[in-house]
Amino acid sequence: MAVNSYKDDEMSVERSKVQTLLRLFHYLLAYKWQIVLVLLIMGYGVAVSLVNPLIMEAAIDDHISVGDIRGLYRLLVVALGINLLLVVTVKLRMYIMAKVCNEILLTIRQELYTHIQKLDFAFFDSRPTGKILSRIIGDINSLKDVLSNCVTTLIPDGLTVIAVVVIMVWKNPKLAFASMLTIPFMAAGMVYIQVKAHPRWQLFRKKSANLNAFIHEDMAGMRIIQSFHAQTETERSFDELLEEHRQAFVHAVRMSDAFGSVIDFSWAMGCILLYFTGIVVLGVEQVSLGTFIAFGTYLTMFWHPIQNISNFYNQLVTNIAGAERIFEILDTPPAIADDAEVAQMPPIQGEVTFEHVTFSYDDKVKVLDDVNFRIRPGETIALVGPTGAGKSTIVNLISRFYDVQQGIVSVDGHNVKQVLIESLRRQMGIMTQDNFLFSGTIRDNIRYGRLDASDDEIIAAAKSVNAHDFIMRLEKGYDTQLSERGGGLSIGQKQLLAFARTMVSDPKILILDEATSSIDTKTELLVQEGIEHMLAGRTSFVIAHRLSTIQKADRIFVVDDGKIIEEGNAKELLEKKGAYYRLYMAQFGEQNAEPGHSGSGEQQAG
Repeated sequence: MAVNSYKDDEMSVERSKVQTLLRLFHYLLAYKWQIVLVLLIMGYGVAVSLVNPLIMEAAIDDHISVGDIRGLYRLLVVALGINLLLVVTVKLRMYIMAKVCNEILLTIRQELYTHIQKLDFAFFDSRPTGKILSRIIGDINSLKDVLSNCVTTLIPDGLTVIAVVVIMVWKNPKLAFASMLTIPFMAAGMVYIQVKAHPRWQLFRKKSANLNAFIHEDMAGMRIIQSFHAQTETERSFDELLEEHRQAFVHAVRMSDAFGSVIDFSWAMGCILLYFTGIVVLGVEQVSLGTFIAFGTYLTMFWHPIQNISNFYNQLVTNIAGAERIFEILDTPPAIADDAEVAQMPPIQGEVTFEHVTFSYDDKVKVLDDVNFRIRPGETIALVGPTGAGKSTIVNLISRFYDVQQGIVSVDGHNVKQVLIESLRRQMGIMTQDNFLFSGTIRDNIRYGRLDASDDEIIAAAKSVNAHDFIMRLEKGYDTQLSERGGGLSIGQKQLLAFARTMVSDPKILILDEATSSIDTKTELLVQEGIEHMLAGRTSFVIAHRLSTIQKADRIFVVDDGKIIEEGNAKELLEKKGAYYRLYMAQFGEQNAEPGHSGSGEQQAG
């Protein structure tokens, strides 16, 4: 498993942090009344923090210095009351914001998950599952503090800074000017750091996604890894990705941590300038002790919000890359989607037509080239040919998993692009050689084919494909719990459950894409009757390399190089002694090559 397969993709596009932040603010607007309440609470907190230094100044200059103890007590009672109320309101603010942020994260995660389910196969073909999971889980979780601090840090601390500057200038313009001489240095440092830090955090997010993707695939492919004794190689690849992840994190954190150093230096220099100006330049006789203490407190109140804002900005730079990646997926339009004016697909009769259909996955290599055919309702069509010839592509176009570049695919005369996708696929049954089973009971897995199916219908479907007997031999029968991908069942048993799942949906068009390739000969004989029951009365497409499974097909299409090069039933094609005849000979040999001979070999065509 090569680590190079998990190198950074080019999915990301440069997105303004301001645009992303405004988009996050849009989610906050749905909770405007809660936000208004939080802002009022924070406004009270800012007012109290601004009043406290003035109370201290008054206590020293107006009461302690003249021995007014009674007035001092009254002032202390007022200070105690407003600060106790502040403690209560802070707790209320934290509760409201935690609730709002969690609900917003839930909304974003639901939107992302819903949107991902609408995306076409091409989206999933080009991205490892682990990277998609990192968007849904890790990147969204990283937004919680950003959303909360947008309200609880950015707004109140910004107001505090402005208010402190106004009060300091009002109290003593010279001291205020001296205290803030270091602001230009701080601003230049912050701009430089943010320019350098943002791309580093973007890289870290990509490395995190790469690591998640590798771990997900590694766990899913553990049987293969152990079968080929590839643990050492995969561990080496994992160590490389882990080291890249660590280095990206250290590289990003090293730059981001410089924020604190710039703020601390500016704060320290501001204090030095304040006391130098007050003591040396103006003289102690010009500035009272209370004013000195109040100014020192206000200076702390000025730089502390600045530090909070810089920390928030640091956090924003850290996590905004996650938000960008989330919105990139949300902004990815589904390549396969219903047009504005589409109709419900009527009950399908089963006629399928391809008219001059040309298709390519990459707009370069033609997988299908000017394919034409018409399937009558109820016909069983077998598709045979070498790997990569275009057989699976034909059935994928019927289901509209992809859209053709040229030509028309129609069902019962309806262009599949002009009917609702859901109404089309609901009437189709698709079986592949890799039939995924979900965690849950056998009953639930079969019912997945039609969620409103009754228990009797589930049992009937299982019986029709000869799955009922093996299910009943399990300890809990239909209530047997399956792990992910049906762990504990044989490949053949999983295939039979997938047959039952398809049967319970009662499809009008049935597609079997190598559906029996994982079933042994004995099991295939058991399920053959069920397959014939499935095919009866339905338009069916059967893709098979084992030619013994398609001898009863009404027509066989031999597909090669994106074209249908032969067409006919088994007897007709054998008599032609063309491409189908050669495939048949490769499997069964000359002794079984008489026209009409069904054969029973297991060897698959190449």
